[in-house]
Parts: sequence; structure tokens; C-alpha cells
Amino acid sequence: MIRYYHRTHQRVETEQVYGEAWLNWAYRTLPGRLLTRHLFSKQWVSRIFGVFEDSPLSRSKIDDFILKYRIDMEEFETTVYSNFNQFFIRKFKDGKRPFVSDTGTFCAGAEARYLVFESLKSKQTFPVKGIEIDLGILLQDAEIAKEFECGTLILARLCPVDYHRFHFPFEGNLIRHTRVSGEYHSVNPAAFEAEPKVFLKNERQVAILESPVFGKVAMIEVGALGVGKIVQSAYSPLDAMPVKFARGAEKGYFLFGGSTVIWLVQNGKLKLSRDLVENSARNLETWVPLGQALGERPDA
Repeated sequence: MIRYYHRTHQRVETEQVYGEAWLNWAYRTLPGRLLTRHLFSKQWVSRIFGVFEDSPLSRSKIDDFILKYRIDMEEFETTVYSNFNQFFIRKFKDGKRPFVSDTGTFCAGAEARYLVFESLKSKQTFPVKGIEIDLGILLQDAEIAKEFECGTLILARLCPVDYHRFHFPFEGNLIRHTRVSGEYHSVNPAAFEAEPKVFLKNERQVAILESPVFGKVAMIEVGALGVGKIVQSAYSPLDAMPVKFARGAEKGYFLFGGSTVIWLVQNGKLKLSRDLVENSARNLETWVPLGQALGERPDA
């Protein structure tokens, strides 16, 4: 059972886990762990899942999914979905998720369940997951990692039932983009028992952003089990850098599967929102709507 704090409802709630029985088998039984490690986590398997989710056959899943997970379709653009992936990357209607306009606010770039860590070292053990994160491995660049030592880490976990587009949390310039190939393990908390370093093993895309308010920020999209693809819609990785972006502009999206977005902020550049800090200290994720505040510049 996964419990989290819902910021809008202001209460602790229990998560409805998509494919819970299968995840428990895949990560909590010996045959499941063996098959997951040697087969299900491989990139080509998630690509096959992606092909099915792109096919007209997957359309039959949509209505049951909406009903089971009580998704309010009034919040999303009205359209006809020809397959499940089109539904999965549905867009909010204009005005449904406004971003805080204050330039001193670091906004939620994903609608997700958040954990935060106020001060990292070059290596940091996550007190919730017991994971030792080496920033050099995470970013695949030891020199850039040094710029984030003792900085702030924001971890946003997206469930399959969530909105799966991710956005820029402030305005600025994208100065670098790299892709790190890897595996596709689940990011569900149940999976960490079997694969405690999924963020260092999974496929991910790393962007270095530059903000006049928050300095350099690393934004990392992490693929997960069943994610057919991470798509950058705001730019091509081949585009000449820098690429200017606006606060709240869409950066990209995940095709089918649960996923994670990570932000690394330089030391002293961000004061995190109190509810995130307090809940994270209790090992409790906080669900935050897209566009709301995650923190502010220290002098705000």
C-alpha cells in the first residue's frame, strides 16, 4: 500500500496502483525478479509495449481505465483518441493548470508525487529508499555533477494514471541535452526492494537549464517499465544551443508507463516549500498539481 499527501485535498490518501498484482509478482517473487532483470526491463520489451499502445487495438482499454481510476475528463481537451498512447498523453484544457507567474517561484513541471532533499553531497543516500545516488553517474558527467554538490534534489514520480507531459518550471535557456541509454525498471516504490538504483540504471535524458533566478538546473527525465519512449516536443536534441524557453512551456512527454522527473538545483539557489520538506522528512510523497509552487528563491 502506497500512501501520499494530496496537497489539494490536504490529506493523506492511498494510491491506486496500476498493475499492482503484476508489479508485486515481478519484483517480490523469485521467478518474477529473474524475468524482470533479464527480460522485462530490457529496452526492446518496452518498445514492443509501445507498439501495442500505438495500435488501434489498444483503444478498447481507454473507457475502463477512465472509470477505474476516476479520471476527470472535463479537465482535458476534447478529442477522439485512436489508441491508448494518444489518451495517455492527453492535454489539459487551457487555463486548467496555470503556472505561478512570480519569477521567484520554482513551479511544478510535472503533475506528480514529490519527494525533496534539501542538501545533497556528491554522493547522497536517500533516507526514504535507501538509495545511494552518485550524481556523476546520474548525470553521466562528473564535472557537471560538481556544480550540484550540496544542492537540492526534487524527485517527481508519475504514475500511469497521471498526466504525462512535463514542462519547464521557470523561464530561461536550455544549454545542453544528452541521452543516457539504460534499462526500464519500474519506478513504483515496490520495485526499489529488488532494484534499489533504478535512477542510475534506467534510460534517461538530461538537460542543463540556465535560469537568471535559480542558476544552473539539471532536469532529468527517467524512463520506466513499459515506457515506449521519452519525447522532447520543445526542441530537437540536434538543435543549436542555447534554446530559449518560457515558464510553463511544455518540454516533452512520456509514452505509456510510469515515469520520473528529477531536478537538481545548485546550493543556495532554492528554498523548498514547507509541506514538501516536512512530508519528505516523514518518508511521505506529496502530490502537487502542475504549475504550483515547489519553492522560491531564498531572498523572495
